[in-house]
Amino acid sequence: MTVGDGPEAGAEESLALAARAGIFRLALPTPFLVGRVNCYLIEDEPLTLVDTGPNSGKTLDELEQALAEHGHRIEDLELIVLTHQHMDHVGLLEIIARRSRAEVAALYLLGPYLERFSDSAAADDEFAQAVMRRHGVPPDLAAVLASVGAAFRAFGSSGRVTRGLHDGDELALSGRTLRVLHRPGHSPSDTMFFDEARGILISGDHLIAHISSNPLMARPLAGAGDRDGRTHALIQYLDSLQSTSELPARLVLPGHGDPITDHVPLIEERLRMHQRRARKILQMLDAGPLTAYELAVQMWGNVAVTQAFLTLSEVLGHLDLLALGGQVRERPDGDVARFEAI
Repeated sequence: MTVGDGPEAGAEESLALAARAGIFRLALPTPFLVGRVNCYLIEDEPLTLVDTGPNSGKTLDELEQALAEHGHRIEDLELIVLTHQHMDHVGLLEIIARRSRAEVAALYLLGPYLERFSDSAAADDEFAQAVMRRHGVPPDLAAVLASVGAAFRAFGSSGRVTRGLHDGDELALSGRTLRVLHRPGHSPSDTMFFDEARGILISGDHLIAHISSNPLMARPLAGAGDRDGRTHALIQYLDSLQSTSELPARLVLPGHGDPITDHVPLIEERLRMHQRRARKILQMLDAGPLTAYELAVQMWGNVAVTQAFLTLSEVLGHLDLLALGGQVRERPDGDVARFEAI
């Protein structure tokens, strides 16, 4: 839904507007709490699919049914475009690319990651374990999260990017040009595609109406991170949101949920929300130094195991923001990092 508006009021009209431009939402099932993922069929030359959904038989079946409703088969696809590295968006890449022989266009940094997906996912899990240990997550909880992560790997797959994209590139289709916009934050590889002539923005998970896109702790795709060898996801995300707010978009087609027709006030509210959350964390530190995990428990209580990494990411992101502003600093305590107000 958009800010101040219900999902019923404008969603069908917005999807109809997209359809008149030859863009059709294919909402496919996922095994994740976020629910269905939005892939987009662009009826143009080349026939294009944006994102693939996770690697599951149910998702593949529904994708084939959705394509058939528009008179197409997987084998008809000529171009696959990817918005970012998460499994719910790229898991079927190997199957679809093999059957269609389509070109695969994605951020250039994604090529090595996807070609060696199993190794990349294992490295992601090792990275997550190291960060959780450093920031106070109990070993038993970290072990459970490791098991969950390993089980989820089956929903991804390896794939080959045949056209590496850079920020500012253009994807030229016969009836439109899509400008490539790298907007890291939710993941290091977040990429949006903007049809400037029509004002239609395919945003992936960078901007979602009904939930805040989690800026997840991540292992950098290239080069070295800063503290913990990780990206400072929230700082990147806020910068990316600010850039997106300046786009003259009439319609935003997100990776989950309904279309967005008022992206600027939505972004402004998200920016305010993160500032409020940072202030709350700073207030918690008045009582003395705490680990990021202790702060997460104080803020959200005992969340579901599968959400523990998300809440830790949220807290670390806001601590990064406060540290950038000179309001908190990290104080090592053996192998664990604690944070204190300055």
